[in-house]
Amino acid sequence: MKKADLDIVLSRLLEGHPRVSDINLTVGRTCQVAADGKLHPVDIGLKTKILTGSQTEELALTLIADNRRLLIDLFRHGSCDFSYHLPHGPRFRVNIFSQRGVYSLILRKLEQHVPSVEDMGLPECFKLMGQEKNGIIFFTGATGSGKTTSLAAILHEINRTGSLHVITLEDPIEYVHEPIKATFNQRELGKDFDTFANGLRAALRQAPHVILVGEIRDRETMDIALNAAETGHLVFSSLHTVNAGHTINRVLGMFSIEEERQIRFRLADALRWVVSQRLLPKIGGGRVAAFEIMQNNMRIKDSILNGESEGKTFYEIIEAGHAYHMQTFDQHIIELFKRGLITEDIALAYCSSRSKVRRGIDGLKSIKGEETSDIEGLSIDLDYDAKR
Repeated sequence: MKKADLDIVLSRLLEGHPRVSDINLTVGRTCQVAADGKLHPVDIGLKTKILTGSQTEELALTLIADNRRLLIDLFRHGSCDFSYHLPHGPRFRVNIFSQRGVYSLILRKLEQHVPSVEDMGLPECFKLMGQEKNGIIFFTGATGSGKTTSLAAILHEINRTGSLHVITLEDPIEYVHEPIKATFNQRELGKDFDTFANGLRAALRQAPHVILVGEIRDRETMDIALNAAETGHLVFSSLHTVNAGHTINRVLGMFSIEEERQIRFRLADALRWVVSQRLLPKIGGGRVAAFEIMQNNMRIKDSILNGESEGKTFYEIIEAGHAYHMQTFDQHIIELFKRGLITEDIALAYCSSRSKVRRGIDGLKSIKGEETSDIEGLSIDLDYDAKR
């Protein structure tokens, strides 16, 4: 397959739905695109609607072209990651992987426009994160939950307001930041550096003010990131954890028991914010982000140093930390329901504590005079004692 033919296929797939987020090419299935969190089949005029192993292999090899590193990764490790750019069109984050002896392809569509905090309707505290002078800020959530987009919005705010040197270490580069006030050097894993640990170690010698680490995956990278935060740099990174409390435990779990006490002290001093996010199906189509936000304060620092205890869990501290711009997932989900953006079923499906969200929703319904229960026909059995 020629590159021009591949570009036509990808363009037709993008036209298959108005809100495409991913392209999914899997053997035994039709060509599919993901939109609003669901897969949708798209007919692009192939001779066979069901994809064959030879077709996906041909697509994969055309995307890889003559990149020897990617071929080695695919054959040796079973998958490879890279970016691909359509002429006069969007960029993609591509993952090719083998399954049952054939290849599947997932292409994540990357936005060409770098979003701003205002454009995305993000909480105002995201601007405060961009104003931090040092320390480490974690963005967490599942793959595809929008972490990269939120981080891009904060970096855009830094770009718009500060004459700073920003180094990003990404796999691959997703948003290209054109300089406004800041100077950006964006490096891609596999092209510009070999591992996040080595890239981060080199970044410390490149006079940065701000460092973005696409993802911290191991102890060595976390150790260097904490060291960077402790030596006057502002470090942003992402982790695959479900909420703020789990993020702290994940960081501590990267180190040995002998190192735990020291890491608790280092993390308590270096941590600035933890933001966890989830994307929820929105009424009317599309998705809306729900955030759990934790800012480091004296209570959070005490729980990091000494561990959680009754009345001092991260959830409880965040729940009571509105003055510090903190909120739990449940508080934000109730707010999204109040604003009419999500349904009750979605709120209960994506929350952390169903009982708390249920009480919050019932309270909102009571204010509106709506029923809070579908149980009907209850009455007092006046003859109960007589029956006994």
